[in-house]
Amino acid sequence: MFLGNSLNFSITDLSGELAALGGACLWAVATVVYGRLGSYYPPLELNLMKGVIAIALIILTLIFGNEQLQLLNLNACGLLLLSGVIGIALGDTAYFAAINCLGARRALLMETLAPPLVAVIALIFLQEQLTIGAWCGIFLTVLGIAWVITERVPGSAVKQDQLLKGIGLGILAALAQASGAVLSRAALAQTTISPLFSTLLRLSGGMVILLLLTGWFRRQVGFQVKSLPSKQALGAIFLAAFIGTYLGIWLQQIAFKFTAAGIAQTLLATSPLFVLPIVVWMGEVVSLRAILGVLVAIGGIALLLGFH
Repeated sequence: MFLGNSLNFSITDLSGELAALGGACLWAVATVVYGRLGSYYPPLELNLMKGVIAIALIILTLIFGNEQLQLLNLNACGLLLLSGVIGIALGDTAYFAAINCLGARRALLMETLAPPLVAVIALIFLQEQLTIGAWCGIFLTVLGIAWVITERVPGSAVKQDQLLKGIGLGILAALAQASGAVLSRAALAQTTISPLFSTLLRLSGGMVILLLLTGWFRRQVGFQVKSLPSKQALGAIFLAAFIGTYLGIWLQQIAFKFTAAGIAQTLLATSPLFVLPIVVWMGEVVSLRAILGVLVAIGGIALLLGFH
């Protein structure tokens, strides 16, 4: 297939793994901020704004940093642009909508579906056979997620229709982001393109689609943005874009460059472990069941990758 066998590699250090953990931590913080902003901005507009800010920051980094201009591989550029369209334009928009329905903690837990989905996509497009142990890992991951999202947490109840809608959006986001991860890893593995420049290409691909969609929806239905102090709104959006998009996706691309997509995606899926202390600090109740559910989900992912 078009991805070939370029995903085979040997790990020589932990730079990719550490980058993935750093990205997971930053994404957890950004998710909480996005959860607050979701009441004021539709998912499409919020996704577009954070992408534009991140692109501006990346361009400044490229100009004032030590990044060298590279010969562009058209195949890799195409994969990265498509990765941005699927993973960022579709995946992140669905994810922000899921946050509005489920809350930050449950939306992050839905993201743990992405690693097993990466394995399934690889099975379809790369003909990678999964062992019984790998399928057991998928089962444990889904079980852990289901265990937590079906819990009734005092003070953060979700209506049944919102729960079902949020779960559907969470699955769509995980599928889109898993597809984007495989495409991104393929592009980075077969070329010398830098993680930062690949981040710019991914975001650019996503932003073009978001611009078109935002313009179309504005003409069709219009968007009503609730009042929010402009300085507070811009400050929160910039903070979330800087942490979660500029730094977060940059670290994500470093992870995909230096370690396997499955390993990177698994470590990126540890965001729920980082978000739990944040929501506790914010006053949300986190039960023992929630903690155990996260551990079961993460354990299932580890089992999946151990047998993959």
